[in-house]
Amino acid sequence: MIKVRPRGNESVQQMLKRFKRLCQREGLTRDIKRHSYFEKPSDRKRRQIRKAIRRAQMDA
Repeated sequence: MIKVRPRGNESVQQMLKRFKRLCQREGLTRDIKRHSYFEKPSDRKRRQIRKAIRRAQMDA
């Protein structure tokens, strides 16, 4: 769970910006977007294969 506490005289906008940045680093936004709609198992497998191929090409 991500918690953001105010630092000194930090404004609400700055705290919100820090919160969004922490969510992005944790991969929370990506996870929410992925689960916001149903993905067929075949599509999920295809996406994982493409990700593995991309990763292999980067290593080579």
